[in-house]
Amino acid sequence: MGDDRFIISSVKGMMAIDSRGSPTVKAIVETKGGGIGVALAPSGASKSEKEAVELRDGGRKWRGRGVGLAIARLESEVAPRLKGADSRLQEYIDALLVEIDGTSQKKRIGGNTTTAVSIAVAKAAASTAGLQLYRYLGGAYASTLPVPLMNIINGGVHAGNELDFQEFLILPVGADSFKEALRIAVEVYWELKDLLKEKYGLNAVNVGDEGGYAPPMRRVEEALEALSRAIDRAGYALGEDFLLGLDVAASQLYDASKGVYMVEGRSLNQGELIDLYEDITRRYHIVYLEDPFHEEDFDSFKELTRKIGYRTLIVGDDLYATNPSILARGIEKKATNAVLVKVNQIGTLTETLKFIDMARMAGMRYIISHRSGDTEDPFIADLAVATGSRLIKTGAPARGERTSKYNRLLEIEEDLGPTITYPKKVI
Repeated sequence: MGDDRFIISSVKGMMAIDSRGSPTVKAIVETKGGGIGVALAPSGASKSEKEAVELRDGGRKWRGRGVGLAIARLESEVAPRLKGADSRLQEYIDALLVEIDGTSQKKRIGGNTTTAVSIAVAKAAASTAGLQLYRYLGGAYASTLPVPLMNIINGGVHAGNELDFQEFLILPVGADSFKEALRIAVEVYWELKDLLKEKYGLNAVNVGDEGGYAPPMRRVEEALEALSRAIDRAGYALGEDFLLGLDVAASQLYDASKGVYMVEGRSLNQGELIDLYEDITRRYHIVYLEDPFHEEDFDSFKELTRKIGYRTLIVGDDLYATNPSILARGIEKKATNAVLVKVNQIGTLTETLKFIDMARMAGMRYIISHRSGDTEDPFIADLAVATGSRLIKTGAPARGERTSKYNRLLEIEEDLGPTITYPKKVI
């Protein structure tokens, strides 16, 4: 393309640790023009069986979670193939990564390797061009700041309490800017802390993997009532200033041998679970419902979308695993009206952008998301703005791996100035 500045001159890998202390892959890509891109791969706890596989060392060190093998393959197999390539050719470079790996789920060099390298290449190209990453990826019209889906009560595999559902979220839709949305959401977060201490004691405000509180609750409605009271005590109105969301992570609750879901000690079939969702989404102004059924149950997703999709986002996460080929099946079945987007589920930026484009063309909302084992890399903040996502899911306003994304969005909002759009309508 006639500009040697963008030619990749160096690709390196090293170990870093994520927010749970697990080793992860850090990729550093440099160009001849002095551009540098650094990216770290996150890791999930609640994982779909369909997503890209992390390459781990096994053995005793790091309890088998070491990434020495992944880094070795990055430097011995990936780096030589990428050196000399134009960093702007993202699709070509990501296709090389897929070719080098040679498996359907990136098992050989690892999804943790491909994710870090793919993102680092995009960052290096943006750096070389002297552009903000969101502008490089999204072009001149990237100006929408996402509504934060703030997970402020943790349950499921993200916490040590007895809440079956994994995440209880607030959406500050009544704000006029991202900065104001962050302010009022943090005020509710603080109010919830006081409320939980008053009712349950000091241990109730210990936090889970994503920075939300992990109080000694068991019932879903108990957590929803706490959110409702915290919003009220902070001086805001549920249904106007705030809406609520749930990540059920239902694959974790499904008993395949009996075909039922275990919720609060009860065995619920698909129909009974749909009735539960219809009831609580109406009563608690829930407009976001993620993974309400296990990851192979397209038919139940479709039925719930048919019943309440006009007022609630029915979101596929484990259902799709950011995989375009699986999303095609969901679109054909009309299984959901929204999708969650996690780059490391599929393993490259190109495949992720294809997934987003497919969802957009099908009229589905797409939500950019972190992972429970995340890092200080704020990449998804730029990705959310670049793709015009109306929502971002990146945890509570606590812990550096979460706040780094919020702080980056504040920077982007400042950079955009009066051209920003803050979308109050999320459905």
